[in-house]
Amino acid sequence: MNKLFHILSVLCLLPLPAMADYPEFALVIRDHRFEPAEIRVPAGQKIRLVVHNQDGSPEEFESYELKREKIIPPGAKAQIFVGPLSPGRYPFFGDFHEKTARGAIIAE
Repeated sequence: MNKLFHILSVLCLLPLPAMADYPEFALVIRDHRFEPAEIRVPAGQKIRLVVHNQDGSPEEFESYELKREKIIPPGAKAQIFVGPLSPGRYPFFGDFHEKTARGAIIAE
């Protein structure tokens, strides 16, 4: 039992990757559009998108290529982790306003 306690104590001291270690990119939903419409991110690295819905209605961030979907209530913010991505263009859209809420992440 004493040996197990010692092992657990050592494990608790090991550093864990913090969420702050990921580059953060802001995305705003306003007037049923994503701003900016394109975000350039580093390829090969996990990133965090912080999406702020400034509209008075919910919107869903969705991307088939990124395999992500997240409903964001009006006035709320959501964090979406993506990657690491290979170089390329990854489109996304707002499922509730698909004609106007469109954008892309460009990994380079």
